[in-house]
Amino acid sequence: MRLTIIASGSRGDVQPYVALGKGLQQAGHGVRLLTHENYATLVAAHELEFWPMRGDVQAVAQSAEMQALLEKGNFLAITAHTAKLAKEAALHWAEDGLASCQGTDLILAGIGGMNTGIALAEKLGIPFVQAPVVPFTPTAAFPGALFPQAVGRLGGTVNRFSHHLVRQVMWQGFRGADSAARQQVLGLPPAPFFGPYRSPSLVGQPVLCGVSPSVIPQPADWGENVHMTGYWFLDAEDDWTPPPALADFLAAGPPPVAIGFGSMSNRNPAEMTRLLVAALAQAGQRAVLLSGWQGMATTDLPDSILMIESAPHAWLFPRTAATVHHGGAGTTAAALRAGKPSLVIPFFGDQPFWGQRIADLGVGPAPIPRKRLAVDNLAQAIQQMATDGAMRRKADVLGAKIRAEDGVARAVELLCESRL
Repeated sequence: MRLTIIASGSRGDVQPYVALGKGLQQAGHGVRLLTHENYATLVAAHELEFWPMRGDVQAVAQSAEMQALLEKGNFLAITAHTAKLAKEAALHWAEDGLASCQGTDLILAGIGGMNTGIALAEKLGIPFVQAPVVPFTPTAAFPGALFPQAVGRLGGTVNRFSHHLVRQVMWQGFRGADSAARQQVLGLPPAPFFGPYRSPSLVGQPVLCGVSPSVIPQPADWGENVHMTGYWFLDAEDDWTPPPALADFLAAGPPPVAIGFGSMSNRNPAEMTRLLVAALAQAGQRAVLLSGWQGMATTDLPDSILMIESAPHAWLFPRTAATVHHGGAGTTAAALRAGKPSLVIPFFGDQPFWGQRIADLGVGPAPIPRKRLAVDNLAQAIQQMATDGAMRRKADVLGAKIRAEDGVARAVELLCESRL
C-alpha cells in the first residue's frame, strides 16, 4: 500500500505524522509526507519521502500581525487571519497535493490537512483516513476542544453539539479557500455548505486519534471505526547529545524547570523573559528556557537559568523537575510521558483544553491564560509543582502508563486491518 500523509503547522504538529509514517514504512508500506518546506530536513532525517508544500509556517507565526493576535488569544480573530492566508495559499496546496498523491492508494491527515486531503481523495477516487491528534469526533463525554471545559456541566447533549460547532467554526473560515481549490485546480464542485464530513472518501474508513487513552479514555459513544490509539512519538532523538552548556548546567544542581512556548511568538520577548526570571527567583527554582520561535529574548540571566533555542523534549523533559509550556498537543504529550508535573500557559485554540485536562488529572496546576500571566501566579504554580507530593506521584504514575503504550504500532495495526 502506498500512502500520502499531509501534515501542516508547527514542528509539534508535524512530528507525530513523521512518527506514524516511519511506523507504516517499517510495516512494509510506501509513505510520502507532504508538508511545509521548513521540514525537509526533519523528514529526510527519518528516511521518509518528502514532498514540499509551498509556504513558510515559521514566517507566518513570527509576523507582527500574528504575534499581536496571539497576545490577545482571540481564537476567532486568529482563525479569520489564518483563513485569509489560506485563501492565498489554497491553490498552491491543491497543486502540490495533487502532484504528491499520484500513485497513492490512500491519503491520511490530521485536522490541518483534512480539507485538502478530502478534496484530493475525491478527485483521485481513493480513501481518506482522518488522523487527528486532538479529539475531533463528536461525543457526549466531554466538550469540544475549543470550548471551556466547564461547558461539560451542562450535559452530554451540549457536549455533542459543541463538537459540531467546533467543526463549523473551523470549516466556515476556510470554506472559501477550499471551494477555490476544488473548482480552479481539481475541477470539483464545492463541498457541502456544512463541510465535507460525509464525503464518500470517508465511508468505511477508520478514524485514528493520536491521543493516549490514559489521558482521555475512549468515549463509549464513538463508533467502532473510531480509535484512541495512544500518542505517536518520534523517539529517534532519545540518544541526542546535549551541547556542553546544557550538560554542565544539568549536572551543576537539582533538576530544573523547563519553560518554553514552542511556535508561540511574543510581541515583547524581553518582557516575557523578565517575567519568567522574576517568577523563578520568587519560586526559588532553576530553569532551562527554550526560546523557540521568538518567544523569549536573551537578557542578563542569573547562573540559575540557562537559555537555549531548543532541545528534544523526549531527552530533556525526563531530566527536569517540571515543565511550563503553551499546551500544544505534541508538547503536552511529551510532558505527560516524562512523568513530571506540567503547567500550561495557553495562547489559543486547543491549548486551554489540554491545560484543563492536565489539571483535571491532578498532574499539574490549573492553566494560566497567556493574557493573565504574572510573576506571582506563575511563581505559585511553579512552587506547587516542585513541592506537591501527591501531584508529583500522579504525574509519575501517568507517565509510566503512557510509556507502556505504543500508539504508532496500534495505529499501524488498525490501518492495516482496515485494508484487508
